[in-house]
Amino acid sequence: MEVVAGVERTVRLTAWVRGRVQGVGFRWWTRARALELGLVGSASNLGDGRVEVNAEGPEAACRSLVEALRSGRSPGQVDSVVERWSEPRGGLTGFVER
Repeated sequence: MEVVAGVERTVRLTAWVRGRVQGVGFRWWTRARALELGLVGSASNLGDGRVEVNAEGPEAACRSLVEALRSGRSPGQVDSVVERWSEPRGGLTGFVER
């Protein structure tokens, strides 16, 4: 985690979650965790059965969201989480389920 002049870096997390994660409340659960962490973004079902999670905010909060996705405490069953980190795009408000 990078901290510059006492301010934590803002990042964008894109995570693809594979397993039994559609039709089980997984996006709702992810939204609740993201909002608790103060993140903005979305959780969307993909046609191949995965859920794509996009979140922006402090790096530590995004890392906490990845930990939650992998924790085994979510609805359904997570088999794997692939993550990509990038610079935030901005312009997001709230956290939505798509």
